[in-house]
Amino acid sequence: MDNATGKYERHDLIREIVRSSRLETQAELVAELHAHGVYCTQATVSRDIRELKLTKIQSGDGKYYYSEPGGSDQPVVNKLLGAFSNGYLDSDFSGNIVVIKTVVGMAPACALAVDAVQWQEVVGTLAGDDTILIVTKSVSASKKLIRKIETLLK
Repeated sequence: MDNATGKYERHDLIREIVRSSRLETQAELVAELHAHGVYCTQATVSRDIRELKLTKIQSGDGKYYYSEPGGSDQPVVNKLLGAFSNGYLDSDFSGNIVVIKTVVGMAPACALAVDAVQWQEVVGTLAGDDTILIVTKSVSASKKLIRKIETLLK
């Protein structure tokens, strides 16, 4: 992307960045856009934030970061992630499919947690009683997702 990037493409990228990063300031968002080859001013980003209805929500460490609309659901996401960390047993992948083993009965709640956090690597989830299949966009997305899960559980 470059200076000619359209507003809608920029908005899509902003949504993607906000989903995958905890940005506290407009300046950090401008820097992330620049890192993705999109050069715009802080005034443009300020307008984009308003148009996308991004809000700031508080993280567990007390810091505030940008979130998409529905960020008020953050307590629900935190509860679901708690369920995920309590139910998770093991994970592995083959190609673009990640398989997660959980405590019996916890797979649906854990799959809901994966859906709720809206990781960009995830295409969709399917849960049984103690197993979740997660379809990702690629082999590299599967590897990245497993790293995210391991980080989450630390």
